[in-house]
Amino acid sequence: MENFKIPLTNVPQQFEINLGGIDYVMTCKWNSADEGGWVLDIDDALTGDPIVHNLPVITGANILSGLDYLGFTGDLYAYTDGDALAPPTLSNLGVESNVYFQTDVT
Repeated sequence: MENFKIPLTNVPQQFEINLGGIDYVMTCKWNSADEGGWVLDIDDALTGDPIVHNLPVITGANILSGLDYLGFTGDLYAYTDGDALAPPTLSNLGVESNVYFQTDVT
């Protein structure tokens, strides 16, 4: 297994990123609604077409679970230091709480 830390910070942001050999545009934003939190949008970097939007940044499960048909070559996981299952907060994303892309290395 190989893990790549997604370079997130605790402010809304958009950037290009290569995950598993594919170029994407990733947007991370805060949803301030009750039971909200950080969400990710992933778009095709070449065409700008949306691939998947409003993915909640959750802990304890693959954020991309059930989306293999979209061509992702790995999984996304979020972990919080000291409590792996604590969800990222408005202030700790990219500090104590991080998102990792995990792929099999062959």
